[in-house]
Amino acid sequence: MSLSTPILQTEHVSRAFGGLQAVRDISISVDPDCVYAIIGPNGAGKTTFFNIVSGRIRPDTGRVLFKGRNITSTPVRRMAHLGIGRAFQITSLFPQLSVLENVRLAAQARGGDTWRFWRSYRAFPHYIEQAETVLSQVGLLAHADLPARSLSHGDQRKLELAILLAGDPELLLLDEPTAGMASNQVPELLTIIERIRQTSGRTILLVEHRMDVVMRVANRIMVMHGGALLAEGTPAEIASNEQVQQAYLGGLYEDVLHGSSA
Repeated sequence: MSLSTPILQTEHVSRAFGGLQAVRDISISVDPDCVYAIIGPNGAGKTTFFNIVSGRIRPDTGRVLFKGRNITSTPVRRMAHLGIGRAFQITSLFPQLSVLENVRLAAQARGGDTWRFWRSYRAFPHYIEQAETVLSQVGLLAHADLPARSLSHGDQRKLELAILLAGDPELLLLDEPTAGMASNQVPELLTIIERIRQTSGRTILLVEHRMDVVMRVANRIMVMHGGALLAEGTPAEIASNEQVQQAYLGGLYEDVLHGSSA
């Protein structure tokens, strides 16, 4: 276990909607420079917990800390300035703009020049250079001049990741990053995610339903069931946990062990 200060913590977080207790007293600690995955069956409370961490929902009790700072009541619009970037399950882009412009605008917004959008983009060459660097990281530089709407769904997911990276976040929150992607597109995205962590030192927290994805990229896994934390540990520890297998994995992990991506 790392001796460094956790980049993200939740302390006894709970949230109810009417009579439904969606999240029950969850405390976790995420170390820097790792990939931390949240899994669980439908209705386990994953999305609610993820929304609490990202500031979209406030917990009824408990708190969220980023690098030791209490961010429980921090507005969503301030999260990026703290160093937290979130991608959603449904891709959100400017479809009419070019791939490069989508990323450049994100870089310019993070750079504090949002009030100077009336000036020509040529006045800010460093944002163009930054956008090109990020597009190269995700394998989209060759498509820089294409309109975002012309990209395949898989490439749009990569573009959304590039937009996040343009904001230079320390913590990336990815909600079902492989959702809607064809199976043959998934390995490339996983390679990109792994490379981002290894080369930039960024921390990644993701919700993902594909066990082959989770077992490949995650350093630690949190399993939710019925709104509560059922188990937490390394992929090997989670795979051998009988409670997890009964509640969620079933016989799937044996397939994953042998390399199946079904």
